[in-house]
Amino acid sequence: MHDLYETIHRRRDVRGEFTGEPIPADVLERLLTAAHAAPSVGLSQPWDFVLVRDPGVRRRFRDHVESERRVFAAGLEREAAERFARIKIDGVMESTLSVVVTYDADRGGPAVLGRHAIADAGLYSVCLAIQNLWLAATAEGLGVGWVSFYREDYLRSLLGIPQGVRPVAWLCLGPVSHLERVPDLERHGWRQRRPLDAVLHADKWGNPREAVLDPRG
Repeated sequence: MHDLYETIHRRRDVRGEFTGEPIPADVLERLLTAAHAAPSVGLSQPWDFVLVRDPGVRRRFRDHVESERRVFAAGLEREAAERFARIKIDGVMESTLSVVVTYDADRGGPAVLGRHAIADAGLYSVCLAIQNLWLAATAEGLGVGWVSFYREDYLRSLLGIPQGVRPVAWLCLGPVSHLERVPDLERHGWRQRRPLDAVLHADKWGNPREAVLDPRG
């Protein structure tokens, strides 16, 4: 149990620490099996995993990411822009490979048990698969970086993903030299992590947080 909590808190969104060393086939299979074991609404398992090793494909995606970085930077005020300039946003070319995780809303249909009232329940399921993969990678001593500077239509076209299937995450994956003790965005002063007490409510929104962890409850 201690190892699980240690893995959760050691996990990092990796950018600059990838070594590019290969991932043993059995380790990669364990990671993907862990992701595929995630719970899903209506047992729909609405995810697919595209393993991207081709340097040309990765380079084209990285160039697109850099273009979107410039778009974001152009909207920042001077101080924020200076902080952002110091932050590395991807490890697309440095990592061993990339895993693109998709969401197929038609999987398990037409009536997906448990999704009738919450349309995004299938998308949440995909996020659980991503978290499973991420924690498994951390436990194996590997790093994962989620790249979010891209347009979904571009990525769909780049990888030939069918219309109606949504690309949810481009994950960089591979061995790392180390995992930073403090997350990148905190180290660079972009944001600071909020304490647990700041997000706890008792029974109703806004009720005193002191009651939330009352052992008598």
